Amino acid sequence: MVKKLFIIAFFCFGGSILPVEAQLYTAKNSEVDFFSKTPIEDIKALNTKSSSIINTANGEIVVKIPVDQFQFSNKLMQQHFNENYLESEKYPYATFKGKINEVINFTKTGVYEVSASGILNIHGVNQERTIKGSLTVGDGIINLNSKFDVLLIDHKIDIPKLVFKKIAEKIAVSARVTYILSKK
Repeated sequence: MVKKLFIIAFFCFGGSILPVEAQLYTAKNSEVDFFSKTPIEDIKALNTKSSSIINTANGEIVVKIPVDQFQFSNKLMQQHFNENYLESEKYPYATFKGKINEVINFTKTGVYEVSASGILNIHGVNQERTIKGSLTVGDGIINLNSKFDVLLIDHKIDIPKLVFKKIAEKIAVSARVTYILSKK
């Protein structure tokens, strides 16, 4: 598993050789959810299958979310989400590849307000984004918490006129990821 994550990190971080002092933290647990509030119906889903890596030497972060792993309480909603809106067979992953803007001392226990700038790819559409969050560092573990909005139009996700009032144009996304130091 560690070898596979290193290979992913190698390609995600541009194929560069990581410096000896690089510390890779990989996702141990993750929860990514979204919420859509409309006058007719609220839609929410949870995904616990994402993977992520933080390189503490340079602040690079990569997140990869399998789109078809979002779980809905209503299975018909889940089917429509995968087939009609996110087209998960054609676009199987949502990704973020970026860099933490603040300089963080990952050896010092604490809570750090951060932002990461990079490319958010949803539905095959890249968008430059800066996403805010907080990192809690301590005892060889990093916890990431983030909340941000995604506009469907920014990622060319069409809403059929028939269900226009059932789906919000802006989706609230929350992410909670626990990272552990990757063993070399």
